[in-house]
Amino acid sequence: MLQSIVRYCAIALLALAAMPACAQQWPAKPVKFIVPFPPGGTVDPLARLVGSKLGDALGQQFIVENKPGASGSIGSGLAAKSPADGYTFLFVFDTHAVNPTLIPNMPFDTVRDLAPVMLVGTAPMAIVTHPSKPYMSFGDVVKAAKAKPDAVSIGSIGNGSLGHLTMTLVQQAGGFRVTHVPYKGGGPMTQDALGGQVDLAIGTVALLAANVKGGKLRAIAVTGDRRSHAMPDVPALAEQGFPGFSALAWWGVFAPAGTPKPIIDKFHAELVKALKLPDVNKMLTENLGMDVQSSTPEALQKFLLGEIARWDKVVKDNNIRAD
Repeated sequence: MLQSIVRYCAIALLALAAMPACAQQWPAKPVKFIVPFPPGGTVDPLARLVGSKLGDALGQQFIVENKPGASGSIGSGLAAKSPADGYTFLFVFDTHAVNPTLIPNMPFDTVRDLAPVMLVGTAPMAIVTHPSKPYMSFGDVVKAAKAKPDAVSIGSIGNGSLGHLTMTLVQQAGGFRVTHVPYKGGGPMTQDALGGQVDLAIGTVALLAANVKGGKLRAIAVTGDRRSHAMPDVPALAEQGFPGFSALAWWGVFAPAGTPKPIIDKFHAELVKALKLPDVNKMLTENLGMDVQSSTPEALQKFLLGEIARWDKVVKDNNIRAD
């Protein structure tokens, strides 16, 4: 018995001693970034840009694998079931916090099966309309919707998307009703907004900014509690009768639960360096309209739990179902 205890303790001590060495050697082979969305969008270019910079800095390949489906839950599930050896990481979007409620019976636990690495950044969404429409402010929308409930339509990228949930909260707070039109992604929604087939559309600043700057769409509100640096002339909802209101898109990085902390710490430190590079920072802030956070793992976990709790209530209280 004593021999077994001594052997167990010796093995444990060797494992602990090996941890820092493991982190020092990492990465000793190519690292996989799982992106649970198709190429394009905002998560894919973020992962590819970061991977390129980390490859230059660390001398290994960082390979992006797109595993789309079910609002990101398919790729997230694959990451959750991957070996926790520091060679698989997951890049997620804000749907990550909605999926646990919206998609019943997911084959993994969002909180327990994935370890937080970093909240990369946040960004408000924009509410836009075609220039031919009469809405010059969000107040105009509220007035029209109260006069004729459900007559005003608003597109989102899908049932249960953050835009859909945000508008659900705003309608409840403002006492008005619009008709939700769910699309299968930002591309189809934007096309209908550009054609005037839908009165309003809500999506990330990154998705809509180019058409707003080009005069093809008019932005009437952003969903943060303050204006976006990407759309400084567009008032926040908090300025238009919804004081304190904020709903933000976000991007984060996770690892399979059980990934050694020294490896996560080293990866986190390299991510911080990469996000500070001028060309990376410019892409995130100007192209994606992002407020870069570069948070600690602990801050990401706290943020995730808060987002899950907030949107869980909205989904359940309003009986919202996935597409």
